[in-house]
Amino acid sequence: MKYLLFILCSSFVCSFTFGQSSKVVYCIPGTGADARLFQELVIENHEVVFVDYLLPEKRESFETYVERMAAQIDTTQAFSIVGVSLGGMIAVELSERLSPEETIIIASAKSKEELPTRYKIFRWLPIHRVIGGRAMKFGTKLGQPFFEPMDESHETVFKSMINQKHPYFIKSAVRWIVGWERAAAASEIIHIHGDKDHTLPVKCVAADYVLDGGHMITLTHADAVSTLLNSHLK
Repeated sequence: MKYLLFILCSSFVCSFTFGQSSKVVYCIPGTGADARLFQELVIENHEVVFVDYLLPEKRESFETYVERMAAQIDTTQAFSIVGVSLGGMIAVELSERLSPEETIIIASAKSKEELPTRYKIFRWLPIHRVIGGRAMKFGTKLGQPFFEPMDESHETVFKSMINQKHPYFIKSAVRWIVGWERAAAASEIIHIHGDKDHTLPVKCVAADYVLDGGHMITLTHADAVSTLLNSHLK
């Protein structure tokens, strides 16, 4: 059994790397996701490290949380950051603090100005504060596949990922997104977005690349996303 697990893990890692690694690419998933979000990507010539979400401390600020997340990144060697959704927002913050070679965000926003109107309304009408994390998690599990359609295999992966999320993390993530204070982001951030994204509509953002697909394009349109990533991760 241990040998079988080793073979499976080795195959998983090899699907993300090819040839000699020249730097490390840190991948940060979205609120309801984990490393499986990137399972169909093929990132060539670089070592890939998946950044794990930490359990937030009580009423922890986004700034403090980002600082704790930064500890997972080794800045003594060349590196780049790829972030999806909330992970993209964290990548934007880390880009300013850590100066990676490239920062690429997918299905995300570069500043609070790129968030849809409903999030801005919640800043002044904070309904999310009275909704529990378990309810948010349940609602996401039911609603995400409806608003962001995907095939059965991808939906199974999504539901498995959201099942593993701690309710307090989900509630904290919503609070951070609604209260995000970043007014502008550096122009060198590369932004990939889906034209059918209903979570963060493409009309709200200034994306460098717009692909056919929704909020889960990292999983559902991995080939197209991989091509763009490899063209920028030099």
